[in-house]
Amino acid sequence: MGYTDQRFNVNLSILFTELPLLERPAAAAAAGFTAVELWWPWIETPTPDRSELDALKKALDDAGTQLVGLNFYAGQLPGPDRGALSVPGEESDRFRANIDVAADFAASVGCKALNALYGNRVDGVDPAAQDELALENLALAARAADRIGAILLIEALNKPESPRYPLVSAPAAIEVVDKVNAATGLGNAKFLLDLYHLSMNGEDLHEVIEKYTDRTGHVQIADNPGRGAPGTGDLDLAGLLDRLRKAGYEGWVGLEYKAGDRPSAESFEWLPRPQRAAN
Repeated sequence: MGYTDQRFNVNLSILFTELPLLERPAAAAAAGFTAVELWWPWIETPTPDRSELDALKKALDDAGTQLVGLNFYAGQLPGPDRGALSVPGEESDRFRANIDVAADFAASVGCKALNALYGNRVDGVDPAAQDELALENLALAARAADRIGAILLIEALNKPESPRYPLVSAPAAIEVVDKVNAATGLGNAKFLLDLYHLSMNGEDLHEVIEKYTDRTGHVQIADNPGRGAPGTGDLDLAGLLDRLRKAGYEGWVGLEYKAGDRPSAESFEWLPRPQRAAN
């Protein structure tokens, strides 16, 4: 078991970043992977020109890589922001402008999971008002995801690295998942279970897996400490993925780790090449 029975995909927003965006799908394919995921690639705009969307679709298609996860517009990520949907004013407006753009692009490449990062707390704004805005925007996003047959993902981050982000535990993210599903009646909001973030929060990972696998729509991994490849830290990632599988999880496992000082293609030695192509 361990890594042998998983469906891995590579996050092209944290790996292969030494290459231009349009070269990354081919690089992932050359390393043996057939599935990839992305943060929203155009951090400056929620509504990129059609030609840019078409060029990314062509790069994915030409490489033979399946996009299995895409973030909605999330502000400056990487950078100081952790999402836009709960930030009143311009950022919330930008998130709304992005919803159908992201959903339509996902539909065009067969992507079935859209991740909506919640956004940081804002000085001088009532947290309850931010949460109300968040629920409105997440309901819109859930409906757009449903329109294309996709799920909406809600992610917990970690407090040390994202101190202003309010969803820094599995229960906090699950609470939002439940609120969105109650608001829409669609049931397509799911938990994005990131083992690195939850371990950084000091959560009991076995308990999280036991309690929340049935509401988990996507999994991401990196070792801790360091957010490096499996085997560079202290997490028993193979054992944790085994537990997830035994608890009923059959979805994707996104590799969202940092390659360090070496080229990304050299950071996969922990995973034998025959196991990199998605089953």
